[in-house]
Amino acid sequence: MELNELWFLLIAVLFTGFFFLEGFDFGVGMATRLLSRNDLQTRVLINTIGPFWDANEVWLITAAGAMFAAFPEWYSTMFSGYYLVLTLILLALIGRGVAFEFRGKGKGEAWKKTWDAAILIGSFVPPMLFGMVFASLVKGVPIDQNMEMTAGFSDIVNGYSLWAGVTVTGLCLLHGLNFISLRTVGELREKSRVLAAKLLPMQAVLMAVLVGWTFMVTDLFERQGVLLTVAVLLGVIAFVLARHYLRQGREGWAFGMTGAMILLTFVSMFIGLFPRVMVSTIDSAFDLTLYNAASSPYTLKAMTIVAAVLLPFVLAYQAWSYFVFHKRVTEKDHLEY
Repeated sequence: MELNELWFLLIAVLFTGFFFLEGFDFGVGMATRLLSRNDLQTRVLINTIGPFWDANEVWLITAAGAMFAAFPEWYSTMFSGYYLVLTLILLALIGRGVAFEFRGKGKGEAWKKTWDAAILIGSFVPPMLFGMVFASLVKGVPIDQNMEMTAGFSDIVNGYSLWAGVTVTGLCLLHGLNFISLRTVGELREKSRVLAAKLLPMQAVLMAVLVGWTFMVTDLFERQGVLLTVAVLLGVIAFVLARHYLRQGREGWAFGMTGAMILLTFVSMFIGLFPRVMVSTIDSAFDLTLYNAASSPYTLKAMTIVAAVLLPFVLAYQAWSYFVFHKRVTEKDHLEY
């Protein structure tokens, strides 16, 4: 495997890991308005992700940094072309992070409702817009011979991208509900499990339509038909198992299956793109690939050495944090406030 292929794989892993981990954070944030009936339950829901959400966002930062270093042309084209969309995502993430910290600093009802709204918006906007961005990536955007993206509104906001955004948002909500049932007890645990079971068939419809739409408007299945068909079949199996485990009340396995659905969704996208990183609708000769968008071999080699040394420590730290804070969160833990 060449180094540019290795770094494409690592970036794919980072983005996929971000949606697997931050996906349940987004889901919990959205679920605060669906499950909570009082301030105490809202604080319990927020604290289920309290030790994890900021570390989970590091996966996105690392993915962007890896793109900048390993594929500068990909980074510059994508981040300049999607400048407004990515700015909205960044503002939503900032607002959500501030809300987590500031919500408990005041005692007024209006104060808490304001930050609750920021949590909801900051949890809904990123998966919705990220889904739209990645959908337009695989469908293609106008990229000229100078690797400059000149996308108009309809290139990014269209029926296909909106459907993909809703599908990714629904996946995150479902994943978050299963995480809540895994991390809470009593009423919240039961309500999250019941709601997840109700939403699962709707999510299956969203994903089935997205697969069919992707088949019609992109060349992903034409290029990687066998692998993507396998991914779709695995996704069906994950859906069936998630439904089974939800009925059995086995929250951990249900959470694993919704996580598998997220993983398969984004892995399929990167498999279908390979060896491209961005598709040009002007001319296929203008596609950005692992080869014309990559840094020099020396840069890639230096990055690989640094990553090999530091990455195990980062992964070990995050794994340790999940182990330390694995205990379920209860309302009794919050009665002193």
